[in-house]
Amino acid sequence: MKAAAKAHTNIALIKYWGKRDESLILPMNNSLSLTLDGFYTTTSVEFRDNLTADRFYLNDRLIEGVEYDRVTAFLDRIRTMAGKSDAFAEIHSTNYVPTAAGFASSASGFAALAAAAAKAIGLTVSEQKLSILTRQGSGSACRSIYGGFVEWEKGIKADGSDSYAVPIAPADHWDIRVAAVVLSSAEKKILSREGMKRTVHTSAFYPAWVDSIPDDLAALKDGIMKKDFEKVGGIAEANCLRMHATTLAANPPFSYWQSTTLLIIQAVQGLRESGITVFFTIDAGPNVKVLYLPEHEETVRNELLNITGVHDVKVSKPGQGVSYI
Repeated sequence: MKAAAKAHTNIALIKYWGKRDESLILPMNNSLSLTLDGFYTTTSVEFRDNLTADRFYLNDRLIEGVEYDRVTAFLDRIRTMAGKSDAFAEIHSTNYVPTAAGFASSASGFAALAAAAAKAIGLTVSEQKLSILTRQGSGSACRSIYGGFVEWEKGIKADGSDSYAVPIAPADHWDIRVAAVVLSSAEKKILSREGMKRTVHTSAFYPAWVDSIPDDLAALKDGIMKKDFEKVGGIAEANCLRMHATTLAANPPFSYWQSTTLLIIQAVQGLRESGITVFFTIDAGPNVKVLYLPEHEETVRNELLNITGVHDVKVSKPGQGVSYI
């Protein structure tokens, strides 16, 4: 019983930040993302009769501790679904994306793991069911099941059966570009799960953040359908800034940004002032993603590479959903 899958990361244009249920990973708000072709994870899963425990290799390194526990706990869900509690697997995963640095490595990682493990153990699941399953490993991963623009519906049911991703527009709907600006590939000090929990429970700004989401979503989806780049970029940028403001109002306060993060923000604003339509968004990490149209790619990339503290700029187009390899 063996299968392999590939999944891409996604960048949230409307952020997911905060859970109403920690165990099932049910979000406080809907979110909307763009799947990227430039960052991805490939994972093979083989269930073998001679194993008495799972073995997990990430980038050819045997993993133990918290990372291992998270993967094997997720596989327990799949084993329960399949009625095969004593089926253990060897997992080989390769991340073509920095881990825990704000590049959504867990999104591509758990999407690829869910797809490969479900197929390897013999489960036949729809994309919607796969999205629900994937969500329970990493929230944002449920959006990586699909390509292009994807909305994660928060749902209202306690069991999470109505909390899953739905495709909004396919990858070939619109040739929008995203430059991922690499400042640091080091693991962040405050992981997303911890940061979300602290913000939800202590930030005075958090209720206003949640209240702002429905209007942002409606306007963003309209902009995507009409291919209105200024509207889409402006909403994504404002939504990002409001999310990061909630962390500054947490107790104790924290921020994922570095000094170079601010330099990139200023560079993007400078490009806009010069007449080039470009916007930024930032997930839970210091690295910035810059949104622009194809005709500005060379100018934007060169401007970003000239900023002190920028290690690399990786350009992505809209990417496809999960696939089997």
